[in-house]
Amino acid sequence: MDNILDLIPQRAPIVMVDEFLGIEENVSRTRFTVREDNIFVDGNIMSECGLIEHIAQSAAARVGYIFKSKGESIPIGYIGSVNDFAITDHPKTGDVITTTIEVIQEVLSITLIQAHCVVGDKEIATCRMKIFLNQQ
Repeated sequence: MDNILDLIPQRAPIVMVDEFLGIEENVSRTRFTVREDNIFVDGNIMSECGLIEHIAQSAAARVGYIFKSKGESIPIGYIGSVNDFAITDHPKTGDVITTTIEVIQEVLSITLIQAHCVVGDKEIATCRMKIFLNQQ
Protein backbone atom coordinates (compact mmCIF):
# COMPACT_ATOMS: atom_id res chain seq x y z
CA MET A 1 0.00 0.00 0.00
CA ASP A 2 0.93 3.66 0.17
CA ASN A 3 3.71 5.06 2.33
CA ILE A 4 1.96 5.73 5.64
CA LEU A 5 3.51 9.22 5.83
CA ASP A 6 1.57 10.10 2.66
CA LEU A 7 -1.70 9.38 4.52
CA ILE A 8 -1.26 10.89 7.99
CA PRO A 9 -0.04 14.30 9.19
CA GLN A 10 2.08 12.94 12.07
CA ARG A 11 5.86 12.67 11.81
CA ALA A 12 8.56 11.05 13.93
CA PRO A 13 8.71 10.52 16.81
CA ILE A 14 4.91 10.25 17.08
CA VAL A 15 4.03 8.02 14.10
CA MET A 16 1.86 5.22 15.52
CA VAL A 17 0.90 3.36 12.32
CA ASP A 18 3.32 1.43 10.10
CA GLU A 19 1.00 0.21 7.40
CA PHE A 20 -2.45 0.89 5.96
CA LEU A 21 -3.84 -2.54 5.05
CA GLY A 22 -6.85 -1.40 3.03
CA ILE A 23 -10.45 -0.37 3.09
CA GLU A 24 -13.73 -2.09 2.23
CA GLU A 25 -16.91 -0.01 2.42
CA ASN A 26 -16.96 1.39 5.98
CA VAL A 27 -14.13 -0.75 7.44
CA SER A 28 -10.38 -0.17 7.23
CA ARG A 29 -7.35 -1.84 8.84
CA THR A 30 -3.88 -0.78 9.93
CA ARG A 31 -0.84 -2.45 11.45
CA PHE A 32 1.73 -1.19 13.96
CA THR A 33 4.74 -2.86 15.57
CA VAL A 34 5.50 -1.67 19.11
CA ARG A 35 9.15 -0.62 19.37
CA GLU A 36 11.26 -0.01 22.43
CA ASP A 37 12.09 3.57 21.39
CA ASN A 38 8.42 4.59 21.04
CA ILE A 39 7.55 7.63 23.18
CA PHE A 40 4.48 5.82 24.55
CA VAL A 41 6.49 2.77 25.69
CA ASP A 42 7.85 2.50 29.22
CA GLY A 43 9.41 -0.69 30.53
CA ASN A 44 8.58 -2.47 27.25
CA ILE A 45 4.83 -1.77 27.70
CA MET A 46 2.79 0.68 25.62
CA SER A 47 0.51 3.01 27.57
CA GLU A 48 -3.22 3.59 27.13
CA CYS A 49 -2.39 7.00 25.61
CA GLY A 50 -0.30 5.22 22.99
CA LEU A 51 -3.22 2.97 22.08
CA ILE A 52 -5.58 5.93 21.79
CA GLU A 53 -3.09 7.78 19.58
CA HIS A 54 -2.66 4.63 17.47
CA ILE A 55 -6.44 4.39 17.01
CA ALA A 56 -6.67 8.08 16.05
CA GLN A 57 -3.88 7.68 13.50
CA SER A 58 -5.52 4.53 12.14
CA ALA A 59 -8.67 6.58 11.54
CA ALA A 60 -6.53 9.35 10.00
CA ALA A 61 -4.92 6.85 7.62
CA ARG A 62 -8.40 5.86 6.42
CA VAL A 63 -9.30 9.48 5.71
CA GLY A 64 -5.93 10.09 4.08
CA TYR A 65 -6.37 7.10 1.80
CA ILE A 66 -9.87 8.19 0.73
CA PHE A 67 -8.87 11.78 0.00
CA LYS A 68 -5.59 10.82 -1.70
CA SER A 69 -7.39 8.32 -3.97
CA LYS A 70 -9.71 11.16 -5.08
CA GLY A 71 -6.74 13.46 -5.71
CA GLU A 72 -7.89 15.85 -2.98
CA SER A 73 -5.97 17.51 -0.14
CA ILE A 74 -5.99 15.46 3.03
CA PRO A 75 -7.74 17.31 5.88
CA ILE A 76 -6.45 17.44 9.44
CA GLY A 77 -8.60 15.61 11.96
CA TYR A 78 -9.10 16.26 15.66
CA ILE A 79 -10.29 13.88 18.35
CA GLY A 80 -13.63 15.16 19.64
CA SER A 81 -14.21 12.44 22.20
CA VAL A 82 -13.20 8.94 23.22
CA ASN A 83 -15.93 6.79 24.68
CA ASP A 84 -16.18 3.24 26.02
CA PHE A 85 -12.40 2.77 25.96
CA ALA A 86 -11.64 -0.71 27.23
CA ILE A 87 -8.21 -2.29 27.43
CA THR A 88 -7.75 -5.96 28.26
CA ASP A 89 -3.98 -6.09 27.76
CA HIS A 90 -1.14 -3.65 27.17
CA PRO A 91 0.87 -4.27 24.00
CA LYS A 92 4.52 -5.03 24.61
CA THR A 93 7.68 -4.32 22.66
CA GLY A 94 7.66 -6.49 19.53
CA ASP A 95 3.88 -6.96 19.49
CA VAL A 96 2.15 -6.27 16.19
CA ILE A 97 -1.17 -4.46 16.66
CA THR A 98 -3.76 -4.86 13.92
CA THR A 99 -6.54 -2.31 14.21
CA THR A 100 -9.93 -2.30 12.56
CA ILE A 101 -11.73 1.01 12.18
CA GLU A 102 -15.45 0.81 11.44
CA VAL A 103 -17.36 3.97 10.56
CA ILE A 104 -20.58 4.02 12.57
CA GLN A 105 -21.87 7.40 11.38
CA GLU A 106 -20.73 10.39 9.31
CA VAL A 107 -22.48 13.75 9.52
CA LEU A 108 -20.92 16.72 7.73
CA SER A 109 -17.32 16.80 8.95
CA ILE A 110 -17.92 14.64 12.06
CA THR A 111 -17.23 10.90 11.99
CA LEU A 112 -18.03 8.38 14.72
CA ILE A 113 -15.86 5.26 14.58
CA GLN A 114 -15.63 1.98 16.47
CA ALA A 115 -12.07 0.65 16.87
CA HIS A 116 -10.86 -2.86 17.67
CA CYS A 117 -7.17 -3.55 18.34
CA VAL A 118 -5.80 -7.08 18.33
CA VAL A 119 -2.42 -8.68 18.88
CA GLY A 120 -2.48 -12.07 17.20
CA ASP A 121 -5.94 -13.46 17.90
CA LYS A 122 -6.41 -11.55 21.17
CA GLU A 123 -8.44 -8.35 21.31
CA ILE A 124 -6.52 -5.91 23.51
CA ALA A 125 -8.51 -2.67 23.21
CA THR A 126 -11.74 -1.17 21.88
CA CYS A 127 -13.29 2.25 21.87
CA ARG A 128 -15.58 4.65 20.08
CA MET A 129 -14.05 7.88 18.89
CA LYS A 130 -15.59 11.02 17.47
CA ILE A 131 -13.37 12.79 14.95
CA PHE A 132 -13.78 16.26 13.48
CA LEU A 133 -12.24 17.03 10.08
CA ASN A 134 -11.01 20.53 9.32
CA GLN A 135 -11.95 20.80 5.64
CA GLN A 136 -11.00 24.32 4.58
